[in-house]
Amino acid sequence: MPTSALRSLRALWEETFRPGLTRPGFDNFVVIAAGWLLTHGTHAVTEALVTTRVAARRHHEAFHRFFSRGTWSPDVIGRWIFWRITDTLGTDGVARIVIDDTLAAKKGPHVFGIGSHLDAVRSTKRQKVFCFGHCWVVLAVIVRVPFSTRTWALPVLFRLYRTVKECTRRGVAHRKKTELARDLLDEFCLWVTDRRIELAADSAYCNDTVTCDLPERVVLFGAMRPDAVITDPPPPVACSGKAGRPRKRGRLLRKPEQIARDGRTPWRSTEAVLYGRKVTVRFKTLCAQWYRATDTRLLRIVIVATDSGAMPYRIFFSFDASLDVRAILETYAGRWGIEVFFREAKQLLGFGDSQARKEAAVLRVAPLVGLLYSTLVIWFAEGVHLTPIAEPPLRPWYSHKRGLCFADVLRAARRALDGVDILVPCRHSDNLHKLKHRSRRRRETALDIAA
Repeated sequence: MPTSALRSLRALWEETFRPGLTRPGFDNFVVIAAGWLLTHGTHAVTEALVTTRVAARRHHEAFHRFFSRGTWSPDVIGRWIFWRITDTLGTDGVARIVIDDTLAAKKGPHVFGIGSHLDAVRSTKRQKVFCFGHCWVVLAVIVRVPFSTRTWALPVLFRLYRTVKECTRRGVAHRKKTELARDLLDEFCLWVTDRRIELAADSAYCNDTVTCDLPERVVLFGAMRPDAVITDPPPPVACSGKAGRPRKRGRLLRKPEQIARDGRTPWRSTEAVLYGRKVTVRFKTLCAQWYRATDTRLLRIVIVATDSGAMPYRIFFSFDASLDVRAILETYAGRWGIEVFFREAKQLLGFGDSQARKEAAVLRVAPLVGLLYSTLVIWFAEGVHLTPIAEPPLRPWYSHKRGLCFADVLRAARRALDGVDILVPCRHSDNLHKLKHRSRRRRETALDIAA
């Protein structure tokens, strides 16, 4: 069974990564990917070579050049992976995506793109914690998989955010995270031209930079400020013959926080499946415009009462005013899959472990890890989850576990790769000794010519 699973994994990589790589580049990628999956500690290119026992047969420089001097683009590979996601897992005619950012902590005075960023995981409302590292803005596809009940986020597009200080030092224009997010969204819209796109994003990405001039087929599900200025739709244009443009906004409405505190508007209730649990939600809803952030679109606004936490209520909205409250809340809750991806990719797959310093390498290593994560989930969902290599270890104290997680996916991949010589047989002769002899002969020839 490991042989057939390995064959299917190799075939999947051929289909998704091979179109964006040269043949030697793809051979190097297979070695790096296999070693990356088999590594248990800190992930690095050299550690991948040691794990796959390639270090004694091939020079490490060829694998470093794969990132620093390669001609491939993560966006191209991400597009192929997206189409494989739609073929394997399906999207019901709707492409559901999520955009968010994450911090990969690292240090080094010569590392490209490094800066001091707010660490949202360790920060609180009273104390802000900053950390040096790389901040990645990520677009992921939200899917359902047959081996788990929760929604999964499979990343396909990445952009590196650089601070104002770092951009000034290098003499380049600074771009905000929201601008990078809009770039990702525009690129994804070029991929998907024939279906509805549902985007879930938190309040940091619900502003005019992201929402301005969006295609009508893009429906945003987001979070709203409690003190947002909302208005009625503009009244119908009267044929009065008066000069001037028609109104874009109607009368001013009460702010969401005022509506939430107003006892005259009763709370209603509905049931929804949020974060894997069926809960009863108390809400108030209305249709209005949020002109400052979403221009003249008519929104369905949902004010939700919370039973715990520092915030007594939260406000959500949807570009599609015809949707019911349950659909809006469940779609927005689906964005939590990208937070799970960030945690698993960092803890299990070395998303933030790279020691790359050069620009090209920095812009490729982390996206490659994210794309590798997506292909592993696709491979597992195509039938590997039903095979013996997907069997999780026996834990008598964890008998209530339902479904499989990414740790089980990674364990199955390691079982399939265990003991396999991943190096292409025709390139075994390129060992260290012959490389040294050839470089010595080149130097001697150059000296003879110079003499």
